[in-house]
Amino acid sequence: MLSKRLRVLLLTALAPALWGTTYYVTTEWLPPGRPLLAAVLRALPAGLFLVALTRRLPRGDWWWRALVLGTLNIGAFFALLFVAAYRLPGGVAATVGSVQPLIAALLSTGLLGKRLTTRTLIAGIAGVAGVGLLVLRAEARLDGVGVAAALGGALLMATGVVLSKRWPSPAPLLATTGWQLVAGGVLLVPVALLVEGLPPAGLTAGNLAGYAYLSAVGTALAYALWFRGLRELPATDVTFLGLLSPLVATAIGLIAVGERLTALQSLGGLIVLGSLVAAQLRPSAARREAAAPTR
Repeated sequence: MLSKRLRVLLLTALAPALWGTTYYVTTEWLPPGRPLLAAVLRALPAGLFLVALTRRLPRGDWWWRALVLGTLNIGAFFALLFVAAYRLPGGVAATVGSVQPLIAALLSTGLLGKRLTTRTLIAGIAGVAGVGLLVLRAEARLDGVGVAAALGGALLMATGVVLSKRWPSPAPLLATTGWQLVAGGVLLVPVALLVEGLPPAGLTAGNLAGYAYLSAVGTALAYALWFRGLRELPATDVTFLGLLSPLVATAIGLIAVGERLTALQSLGGLIVLGSLVAAQLRPSAARREAAAPTR
């Protein structure tokens, strides 16, 4: 029998695994040159559906908290994510974004009173190195704005994750998820209209299927699993699971596009998996007892 913690970990891990399919769906099914439209159609329909399903609106402080968390986790994060994606090669964006677990661990020390352990620090550094080996290419070019956007996105989502732990919601999970998706989607609408204009006419069935998948599976389902994990697991443990996204994206490239892994890429994948496992390990009871202060 799996322990409760392991079951929650496995379910939460489905969220970044699903996010790892986003690049393939975007490039194969969605119209080109409309990243902010994709962001709006990922967030807003999913959020409105969950709010309608739960029939719950925020109360009291949760009006502004939902707006803050929705901006950090969804709206501003999506915008910076797509800026980075368009200005950087995918490998560079993924490598820069992989610092998110380290940022979350540092923020947890100040906002949640958690101790930054040597194991977490080493696992975080190894995760960045592993993702770099897995997806970074020698010919990759750097763009200052793109790198800043990728770092900003990692900082925003790490902050959103930690604040989600600091502000536990009294409402049902799906309701809280819906509030954040709506807040983030509404924030994105004027930005998308200003930058990209009105949606293009003549969307194909494939385009509509891609948007539907990203909204229903890649957003409504994935974020519900992600926020459920945040309710039951430490924030740092959850953010380390985000390293699964580049692993899944690479696996899709192997299966669907026929790419092949080099020896260094294989080593990078193993390092990422090792950092994921190391980050989730709990100290044994004997070690906890030995480390406990005497009275």
